[in-house]
Amino acid sequence: MNDFQAIADRVEIEALRGEFTDAAMMRDRPRLASLFTPDGALRMPNIPVEQVGREEILAGGERLQSQWDFFVQTTHPGTIVLDGDTATGRAYIQELARALDGRQGLNFAVYHDRYRRTEEGWRFAERVYEVRYLDTSPLAGTAPRSARSAGTGPARTAATPPSAPSFADPAPAERLERAASALRANGFAVEILDDAAAARARVEDLLPESAVVLTGASETLRLSGIDEDINTGGRYDAVRPRVLAVDRATGADEIRRLVAVPEFVVNSVAAVTETGSLVLASGSGSQLPANAGGAAHAVWVVGAQKVVPDLDTALRRVQEHALPLENVRARAVYGRPSAVNRLLILNAEPQPGRGTVLLLREAIGY
Repeated sequence: MNDFQAIADRVEIEALRGEFTDAAMMRDRPRLASLFTPDGALRMPNIPVEQVGREEILAGGERLQSQWDFFVQTTHPGTIVLDGDTATGRAYIQELARALDGRQGLNFAVYHDRYRRTEEGWRFAERVYEVRYLDTSPLAGTAPRSARSAGTGPARTAATPPSAPSFADPAPAERLERAASALRANGFAVEILDDAAAARARVEDLLPESAVVLTGASETLRLSGIDEDINTGGRYDAVRPRVLAVDRATGADEIRRLVAVPEFVVNSVAAVTETGSLVLASGSGSQLPANAGGAAHAVWVVGAQKVVPDLDTALRRVQEHALPLENVRARAVYGRPSAVNRLLILNAEPQPGRGTVLLLREAIGY
């Protein structure tokens, strides 16, 4: 290989890295996916994301993109080491981002790259993203709405309505009432309460002393204090402490029986629709039987931000909002990411009086 060919290869690889950033900024996910070999991989362990093949990179990129309020990436030149039709290198990244759920920050990162010469030109065989610095302090600036077409979101003109509210925003009163009316029509008992403190008091009213009660793994219950009231207060026959005391290696059957048919289950949901459905998501599925009908009575405490128009939006909320936040919690608590392996959709309550939805006017949980 002569010096001119080496120079040409370096220029093309540098252009490939610039094209990646431009496609990300312009939200052109098909173009971004095409910059990888058909079996290429994009790995971002800190998120965590691992996408292999152009289809996964395209689908995964669209999921990430849908979470952005704005995203700005700058790529700085790094190293390139040529080895015939393959090469390795590093590119240095600075990013500013704010997600629709309020997460935001500034970071500096490194892409550790492998490149391959193909009939289409140089392509990424692998990009591995490593964060070297992260600052999650509130960002002072914002993306001008007129700049949305420059990579921070879809272009919007005066005739185009503003983007939909974030999945973290509490629904206004009229939407809460609409959801409550639909739920009641579908057989659920519904109460609209001001806040988590009111829900905490109401749960105590609904649960008789000494009742056998299972709590779901719910940030809403934890943050409201309901989980602590039930599982450590001594007022109830709480299932969760009994489950934690069983050896999981030898007592799997006992655990399944304990969580499947309690007298009461108290939980939250991932979404409630204005058409009157509840949507629950789970990694293991262990808590779903009680919610589906195994428990004689069910109480669901639901923050106002979980109200969505319909089931399609509910499923988007699960994947785009709840799962990324649950991933963070699961990695901190269990040392591994979460997943939506089981979905439960309750379209109606066929047993009158079994299920009660406490719908709050404030946002709580995720």
